[in-house]
Amino acid sequence: MAESLTPHTFGSPAADTAFRSALDVVRAVEPRIAAAIGSEIEDQRASLKLIASENYASPAVLLAMGNWLSDKYAEGTPGRRFYAGCRNVDTVESLAAEHARELFGAEHAYVQPHSGIDANLVAFWAVLSQRVESPALRRAGVRNVNDLTEQDWAELRRELGNQRMLGMSLDAGGHLTHGFRPNISGKMFDQRSYGTDPATGLVDYDEVRRIALEFKPLILVAGYSAYPRLVNFRRMREIADEVGATLMVDMAHFAGLVAGKVLTGDFDPVAHAQIVTTTTHKSLRGPRGGMVLCTSELAEHVDRGCPLVLGGPLSHVMAAKAVAFAEARRPEFQVYARQVVDNAHALAEGLLRRGARLVTGGTDNHLVLADVSSYGLTGRQAEAALLDSGIVTNRNAVPQDPNGAWYTSGVRLGTPALTTRGLGTAELDEAADLIHTVLSATSAAGSSKAQYVLDEAVRDAVAKRAVDLLAGHPLYPGITLG
Repeated sequence: MAESLTPHTFGSPAADTAFRSALDVVRAVEPRIAAAIGSEIEDQRASLKLIASENYASPAVLLAMGNWLSDKYAEGTPGRRFYAGCRNVDTVESLAAEHARELFGAEHAYVQPHSGIDANLVAFWAVLSQRVESPALRRAGVRNVNDLTEQDWAELRRELGNQRMLGMSLDAGGHLTHGFRPNISGKMFDQRSYGTDPATGLVDYDEVRRIALEFKPLILVAGYSAYPRLVNFRRMREIADEVGATLMVDMAHFAGLVAGKVLTGDFDPVAHAQIVTTTTHKSLRGPRGGMVLCTSELAEHVDRGCPLVLGGPLSHVMAAKAVAFAEARRPEFQVYARQVVDNAHALAEGLLRRGARLVTGGTDNHLVLADVSSYGLTGRQAEAALLDSGIVTNRNAVPQDPNGAWYTSGVRLGTPALTTRGLGTAELDEAADLIHTVLSATSAAGSSKAQYVLDEAVRDAVAKRAVDLLAGHPLYPGITLG
């Protein structure tokens, strides 16, 4: 059983009163919204949540977002705002950044990004500003782009739009924001990908080096959203340095494992990369938002995120980030982070024992990627059948996926949320049995990649077992919204 939760953290009489009062206020204006909010917590309470990118924030984090800090405009940074009357926002942002620096051992923290994509955009443009724009300004003998001649400005724009990025391929576990065409990053950069070894599913650092030496990227991106093993960031930094690239790590998925000191040494991205981005929810268990950590050399460029690519800072969300980072600095968060990994191991081992096929054959982090083609299913069919049975997952591509990114051949599973609820390794082995039971009782409907047939008796039995499994681990105990 995980030891990271205490009743005062995720449920208390004070929290119950606060949330009930807040819903009463909402209900008086738009009762359908209040009903949807209440239904959401009931859905989450009743579901076996195994989505790797989801978690449960504490009442303190949630309440920090719902207040009058939302009313403030605060473009700029603490002490350098474009609006008056921002002293309280300065306090909030400074505290969030302070907690982030201490939590991750970073030289600089920028907590304004609204999302992980926004954080990546800030990082990309910070590197472009440092590596491309600033040298151009020095060559022209000016301090600001507005002072460039039309000819020099046209040349700088061409140079900014002609840079290269190297990152992990989507089917190997990379993310859409790492230079792929459907995302703005793919329209900004000339991009190339490194994959994983076809035999092992692991990153081949010699192959990454070979591609980097040939391609000569400005930015080497490491990090992933569906890779179940660890990345050696020391090796990645060595490759980046050899080719003159800036190493950027997107740790959105595993930031909680870094904060919880599970990933250290060669596997701690902050110790090796010049710039690191993350979301603040997922395994970090904070509000939905983003953040950039960087070395001091990049700090001034990162701090220009607003107005370069961001709108006005969400001051109420920065307040929630500060609360979440403060929670993550407590010793019990390290217990939580270790339990997340232990639970992922238990889930993986439980699936393997029952005959499932896993990408890389297991996991070293918080997520498990199951290749459901061994059950004769697409990822979309498996995802839907599991949802019908009370198990929430998401379909995901596997390496060289024949079904593409929409139907997929995989299902991604993660343990941060169930670990927050207090489930331990025995319960995750039980979850593995539920997953295998459902998938074994599901079949494709004809040639459709979306339609499926699931034995109703199995569906109902698994849904009941899922509810029973969660019964001893109530979500937000003490909070009643009826």
